Amino acid sequence: MSRYLFTTLPSNDLGLLTRSLPIAQELQNRGHQIAFCSPAKAPNKLISDASFDNLIPSQPLYYLISGDINFKSLTQLLCSRYLRRDVEILFSFIRHISRSSTAEIWDIDHFMYLLCGMGNDEFIRVNVNALVDVMRAYKPDVIVDFWNPFACIAARTLHKPLITVIQSDMHPQSQGFIWWKKPPSELYPSPISTVNRILAEYHLLPIEKMGELLIGDMTLVLGLPETDPLPETANVTYIGPILWQKQEERLPEWISNLGREQPIIWLYPGNLQYMRGTSTFGDSAVILRACIEALKNEAVQVILTTGYHSLPRRFIPLPHNFRHESYVPGLAMAEKSDLLIHHGGYGSCQTGLYTGTPALIIPTYSERESNARRIAAQGAGDYVLPTSDITGRKKKVSWEEVRIKAFNILSDKYFAENARRISERMKTYGGAFEAARLIEGHV
Repeated sequence: MSRYLFTTLPSNDLGLLTRSLPIAQELQNRGHQIAFCSPAKAPNKLISDASFDNLIPSQPLYYLISGDINFKSLTQLLCSRYLRRDVEILFSFIRHISRSSTAEIWDIDHFMYLLCGMGNDEFIRVNVNALVDVMRAYKPDVIVDFWNPFACIAARTLHKPLITVIQSDMHPQSQGFIWWKKPPSELYPSPISTVNRILAEYHLLPIEKMGELLIGDMTLVLGLPETDPLPETANVTYIGPILWQKQEERLPEWISNLGREQPIIWLYPGNLQYMRGTSTFGDSAVILRACIEALKNEAVQVILTTGYHSLPRRFIPLPHNFRHESYVPGLAMAEKSDLLIHHGGYGSCQTGLYTGTPALIIPTYSERESNARRIAAQGAGDYVLPTSDITGRKKKVSWEEVRIKAFNILSDKYFAENARRISERMKTYGGAFEAARLIEGHV
């Protein structure tokens, strides 16, 4: 029996959990011991419901960078002289996020500079040390990581075997997140020199691209070569879709009993606001606002879910043809639906493709736009791009375009037929079972 620690980028949404939990379950079924390190509120709830241990770092800064920022907690921390430096680092990180001026994130280097604080020496150091402490306490034999750069550095520092599970766009040999446009000559301040200073402190080799941090002793890539392309020289193994749903999990009875007189639309906007008190370009409230305008009083049944996040008061009451449920089992809900409308998160995209359900995607930034464009290229859906002001955070979505494209997908069999075609292809891959076999065999 081996002991595995599953680490994920500490964001307060469920995408990374829905692809890590199935692999963890398969390894547990084979007799191995599993623990997670994913401290944010929504992931913690899903991990608890799946009956896995979740190891929260004792370093409070690591918890607070999850995006579920609680300013009351920050005030309390400020009262502690011992933690004052950590809070100063955190405020620096929040200011950096708040000033992020573009929803065009070109590649994983840009992503980690803008959203992971990888341009700040002290921020990297504090978070790597938090993961080192967790690993030393738990004593895992293997780290299985889902794009957490701090965990990857910590694993290498402790000479732990590292297995990584990534999307193709994050691989250093990929074309990045915006592959349909030529990048400008100067994109952004590079985090490479900062990261290499930290790597030298831990006696690790320097890197040339941030994606190299996410390459493990074995690297597994989600999806299919046609939907998630990489050059043949990339040393990876495709494992198909990884999707989470407990075997005994069922839809709420009221959803199961919905008739087919009107189309069923599953609306999942994702995290409506990542940081309390400040807006970021990843926020999805704009999606919900547009869909309410587009679909209210139409002859459709809209099931709105928010991934364990509460529904803000400003959206209440919902139109009479909308119903809200905090969380539903994704595969069951997608199979019940005629159309998915979502934010373009990779897990949501894979769910629709796996169940053969077409999608209308409203991506809030370029990683999600990449996913949307690839699905549209396969004929399995369409997308509506938000427009934004110069800051990239105040976005608008044309509700008229949402309505036109939603009803076009519902009325044209072309989209459903292509989604079913990809579904059949996906099911020829091993998914979580194959991933667990490969991981176990590698160890």
